[in-house]
Amino acid sequence: QHALNSGVRRYHVAPVLCQRAKVAMSHFEPNEYINYEKLEKNINIVRKRLDRPLTLSEKIVYGHLDDPAKQEIERGKTYLRLRPDRVAMQDATAQMAMLQFISSGLPKVAVPSTIHCDHLIEAQSGGEKDLQRAKDINQEVYNFLSTAGAKYGVGFWKPGSGIIHQIILENYSYPGVMLIGTDSHTPNGGGLGGICIGVGGADAVDVMAGIPWELKCPKVIGVKLTGKLSGWTSPKDVILKVAGILTVKGGTGAIIEYHGPGVDSISCTGMATICNMGAEIGATTSIFPYNERMKKYLGKTGRADIAALADEFKQHLVPDSGCQYDQVIEINLSELKPHINGPFTPDLAHPVSDIGAVAEKEGWPVDIRVGLIGSCTNSSYEDMGRSAAVAKQALAHGLKCKSKFTITPGSEQIRATIERDGYAKVLREVGGLVLANACGPCIGQWDRKDIKKGEKNTIVTSYNRNFTGRNDANPETHAFVTSPEIVTALSIAGTLKFNPETDYLTGADGKKFKLEAPDADELPKLEFDPGQDTYQYPPKDGSGQHVDVSPTSQRLQLLEPFDKWDGKDLEDMLILIKVKGKCTTDHISAAGPWLKFRGHLDNISNNLLIGAINIENGKANSVRNALTQEFGPVPDTARYYKKMGIKWAVVGDENYGEGSSREHAALEPRHLGGRVIITKSFARIHETNLKKQGLLPLTFADPADYNKIHPVDKLSIVGLKDFAPGKPLKCIIKHPNGSQETIMLNHTFNESQIEWFQAGSALNRMKELQQKSS
Repeated sequence: QHALNSGVRRYHVAPVLCQRAKVAMSHFEPNEYINYEKLEKNINIVRKRLDRPLTLSEKIVYGHLDDPAKQEIERGKTYLRLRPDRVAMQDATAQMAMLQFISSGLPKVAVPSTIHCDHLIEAQSGGEKDLQRAKDINQEVYNFLSTAGAKYGVGFWKPGSGIIHQIILENYSYPGVMLIGTDSHTPNGGGLGGICIGVGGADAVDVMAGIPWELKCPKVIGVKLTGKLSGWTSPKDVILKVAGILTVKGGTGAIIEYHGPGVDSISCTGMATICNMGAEIGATTSIFPYNERMKKYLGKTGRADIAALADEFKQHLVPDSGCQYDQVIEINLSELKPHINGPFTPDLAHPVSDIGAVAEKEGWPVDIRVGLIGSCTNSSYEDMGRSAAVAKQALAHGLKCKSKFTITPGSEQIRATIERDGYAKVLREVGGLVLANACGPCIGQWDRKDIKKGEKNTIVTSYNRNFTGRNDANPETHAFVTSPEIVTALSIAGTLKFNPETDYLTGADGKKFKLEAPDADELPKLEFDPGQDTYQYPPKDGSGQHVDVSPTSQRLQLLEPFDKWDGKDLEDMLILIKVKGKCTTDHISAAGPWLKFRGHLDNISNNLLIGAINIENGKANSVRNALTQEFGPVPDTARYYKKMGIKWAVVGDENYGEGSSREHAALEPRHLGGRVIITKSFARIHETNLKKQGLLPLTFADPADYNKIHPVDKLSIVGLKDFAPGKPLKCIIKHPNGSQETIMLNHTFNESQIEWFQAGSALNRMKELQQKSS
């Protein structure tokens, strides 16, 4: 609050507090220091208060409390006020985050922050051409982000730098850090022992503004690893197995904490892979304890001084002996088999040995059209090396990939190093196309030409998500998620019916051979090749910088404040759509071609809920207009209601809003007149995003009440004048025949979040506080 009132850049990580050693958080910010002593002090205060051993997750989370002496702490219940160390934003979400920060009126960010240009590069013909095309097409957006970064003190990673999470692992994550990022796969940094949490842009604005950030106190799920990884089994198989156990909502409200003797058999980037895909089970984040594999990675990435400091404070970077978890899962790595998950959901787990038979039984296409390796989940040096080891064996027998094959390096550093060390050459020779250092097909940025939309086909990827239409906008593409080496082997064989552990291939000479389990260095023997310099430092004084947003732009739009609550109950709301089944943020706000509008709220609102299935007719993007009785697109119907001054609601199913952190899925319904989202349950990030934008995310007190609401009903939310934490709200359902019934709705609002609703949004509330103080 002091930072808000004064408008002065203030870092809570102050160098004067670091008595033992001054070690920079990153060589890009040489004057911002790691503050393990403050972490230690806070941990000791909380441990004394709770009088019990602490998990590693608790140590780092509670070590960043704004007021450790007075903060109420109860797992799964209380809201914590935290002081994260830094913020990271990818270019698609950074646009809205920076537009909101500009609206706050603050002159400079209060903590180290970065922008990473990785989402707007479409995979088409190969790395260099695709990158240049993206620079041309997105020049306006890149210029906005670059100048906004310069003006407000934010580091800027130019297009071609690489994927945000790989760059964070290489440069910014470290044991004990608390980092929030505007991307759901921010937990990747847990591979280096940090608490790295995905959020929406409004949450990032809180941290960049220097005010405490709120998070519901997470539960802690322990995953005990025993045994040792070997053969074809990879780190990816750990999280594929865990996803099969916990499902896409099993980690909601919890941090997944890996521990046990098996941890030491996993490389640092392998641990990052496991943490990264924890987003697919709804986890707040995932983390591994500090160990020698992390120390080795820090040294190879030029941060041996951080490793040395972490050694001194190691007792705070591992769990206490005897700490208690809310749930424990045990996995014997020695018995774990290679897995492949899908299609259409990342928690449908199968051993690779079974997938061919399962696919034939289910009627899934067994011929693989494309294999794709890379993404933020699996694009490390080790990943590329293991894939190249498989490819070398095929080439030695005169074989190339039967399927199309693409490779996405995780960063410019990875690209340059695999080119130098020959991995890229091998992967090209086996039939691969090396794409730009960017997200590409993983997020739908793929100009796919080998099939027509609606054509049933199978792809295998080393990505993290495989929702319907996620990669190529084709609802008939059956996408399966597995490790890079399994993708490579299956692409060579061309079929899901191939099990590399037991099956044989036929070489060009007609002789049969079996692929050996791949072996590759986890880190290069030489130093990493940094490649091209793609980082833009913010100037010391950015006050003279100009940030240009044209009023006629179709890509960028300055934000107008949302309307304030009028103090009345929400009466006679129409139901825009009652959603049937899975509704991810991809269904609510599609990516792919819509990414170009991420900085223009009105334009991107034309994709609102176009992927959600309407329970009334079983169709996507077709809802009844309650006033005209005609069926039409969801966004058009919402705009019609807004024009007529009618508020509306959405009714959803389980785990509504799972997937990406994109806050556009909350901004769009608010912009088009929505006020309430009622579901059986919410994914964590989306529920918070809705609150931030002044919407009411509510859940059925009795999940069976979902069946009482029909798309033609009207809904009234009553009791808002007495809106209070823990107090349910009433919903009156008015049926067309004149009858009505009342159901109860729960919520998770605390006092400050209720103030967001009353002010119209969290940003409105921030500005109210500024005006009041001045």
